[in-house]
This record gives sequence, C-alpha cells and structure tokens, in this order.
Amino acid sequence: MSDLAVLFDELPTRDGGRIGVATLNAPKSLNALSLEMIRQLDAKLEAWAVDRSVVAVWLEGSGEKAFCAGGDVVALYRSLTEEGENRGAGRDGLFAETYFMAEYRLDYRIHTYPKPLMVWGDGIVMGGGLGLMAGGSQRLVTETTRIAMPEITIGLYPDIGASWFLGRMPAGVGAYLGLTGAQLNARDALDLGMADRFIPRERREALLGALQEADYGDRAPRALRAGVQSVLDDQEDRGQAPAGQVWPHLDHLQSLVGRVDAPTAVRRILRDTTEDAWLAANRARLEAGCPMSAQLVWRMLERHAHTSLADAFRDELSLSVQCCREGDFVEGVRALLVDKDKSPRWSHASVAAVPEADIQALVTTRWSRESHPLRDLGHRND
Repeated sequence: MSDLAVLFDELPTRDGGRIGVATLNAPKSLNALSLEMIRQLDAKLEAWAVDRSVVAVWLEGSGEKAFCAGGDVVALYRSLTEEGENRGAGRDGLFAETYFMAEYRLDYRIHTYPKPLMVWGDGIVMGGGLGLMAGGSQRLVTETTRIAMPEITIGLYPDIGASWFLGRMPAGVGAYLGLTGAQLNARDALDLGMADRFIPRERREALLGALQEADYGDRAPRALRAGVQSVLDDQEDRGQAPAGQVWPHLDHLQSLVGRVDAPTAVRRILRDTTEDAWLAANRARLEAGCPMSAQLVWRMLERHAHTSLADAFRDELSLSVQCCREGDFVEGVRALLVDKDKSPRWSHASVAAVPEADIQALVTTRWSRESHPLRDLGHRND
C-alpha cells in the first residue's frame, strides 16, 4: 500500500473520456482527514473540474471499515498542546485556523462542483467525512454505512456545513442528531436527504465498470449527469437497505426537541424513558457529552436557519478556531482519543449552567467581513 495521503487514478471511458478516482489512503486511522489529504484532494478536484476529458469524479476511502471517520482531531490536539505556551486558555490556534479553512474550502468546492461527483459512503462516515460526502452530487450508501456527527463527545459541534444542512431536515431532527451524536444507517441517510442512492457493497466493481461504459454525450453538464444517472438507476437496489431508525421515531423526536432552547431540549431527551436501544444510546451519549457543545449546536442552527451555505462556513471557521483556543475541544479529545480515560472535565456542570457570556465569547466572529479568510466563498466558482 502506498504511503501517499490520497491515491489518484483515472479510469478510461468507452467514449474517450476519463473518470477521476480519489481514494483517501489512511486505513489504519479509518481515513481520518489530514491537512495533507485536504490539500491534495482540493488541488486535484480543481484540475479535474477544468479538464474536459474528465466526465465524472469518484471519491472513496481505502480499507473495509470506513470512508472517513472524521477530521484529524488528534493532530489538532497536538498542535494546541505541544507548541509553546498552549496550556489552558489563549492557545495558539494557527494550525486550527489553517486546517479548518482548508477543510471548509474543500467542502464548499464539493458542494458547488461542476461535474458529477460520486461519494462512495461505505462504512463509517463521521464528522469531517460527512463534510466530504454531504456536498456530493451522488452520495452512495451501502449496507455498512454508519453516519454520525458525534462532536458533542469531544467538545466541538457539528461543523463542516452542518450548521446549514442539519437545519434543513424535518423540524427538530437536525438538532436531535447534533445534540446526541446519533448514528444513522443507509435508510436513515436516504430518508433525511443525506444520501441519494443505495448500492449494495458487492456492486462497487460492477458500478465502476458500468460508468466506464456509459454514454456521456457531448460532455455538457446535462449529458454528464444523464450518463451517471442512467448507470446508478441500473445499479441501485433500495430493497436491500436496512430498516430505518429515525423515520419510525419522527413524531417522538420532534416532541422531545421542540423549539424552546437547548436546556429544555436536553432535559426532555434525558428524561425520556422510551425503551428502544437506539434512543437509549443517544441519551447516554448526550448525558456524557459537553454542555457547551449542546449550546453551540442549538445556537448555530438558529443562526443559520435562513443563511447561505457560504455564510455558514464563514461562521463555522471562527467558532471552530475559538473552540480549539478557548473551549472544551482539547479536554474532549484528550479524554476520548489521547488518554482514553473517557472522563472529560468539561468547563460547565450542565447545559443549563452555561452562561450566555461564555457562549457569546465563542460565537462572536474573529474577523470582519472584509478580512475573513473565506470572504470569497459564494462570490466565485470555487
């Protein structure tokens, strides 16, 4: 196996075109998204976008377990604890700023990509992995797909555009997912608009072969989409998808979350006594999670109920850096992934105990509109 962060290949098509294939190449870390991965993938996508011979792009992860289990939060942790006077508040957030800025630019590029971009969401798709998948024009899930935004367990919040797309699910569902870090299967992803196709894992090779044989017409955007869609129509088999977990509980989830505030929603969820393994696991994750994260989930969904995706990414960049510099992120990663004692010492005793001033200190933007590093998102073709 090559030690390159991302493996790139180009598959020839019957009509003389090529399908660009990008494979995240860190199976031992479940393809955790490193800064080097982000940079390599962004550069290649930019090149493929303007190469007329490239008719479509396929993005996947190496190994059998995960597409991408999230961002490289351990690298972020080390940058905040091993460089200079970084103990406690006022940590140097330079690497965090560089990392999140590059990640969000890549995610936005995927959302706005001019050619069919298929994401093979097989296995674990969490956090930063969902950031890569969410914007794909064809998001493919399998019987092994497991999606989640579990940032509440590490003192962060659902970023990578989730401040925008979680709020566009049925009322209350996005907030519930963010608060509990609930794990979703392929059927859930289809039901909630997080996936487009169910393709059994065993059909991957046949699908790629059929894409090579497809007709891409005059290479206009519509012809490229039609060529890909025709193949996916033939390969999809939703009859093999697992039973959903969210839709059967939709009314119940909406009754729990309501529209009041984060403390009320958290209190309702934790007091729920419904005997269901999925709901119980979600309650346990929330109960052990970061109180500030719960507040940030709620606040960011409120802030981006009516904004653009680009505005959400700009806001998330500031908040993510602040969570690293001043928030509970370092402690959360330490407890879960570094020391692995699973006993985080959160800054607040409960969600209700988080002062408004502490929330404002994190969500107040670090840049003016003119100086923001992502000020150009939405104003040119990224």
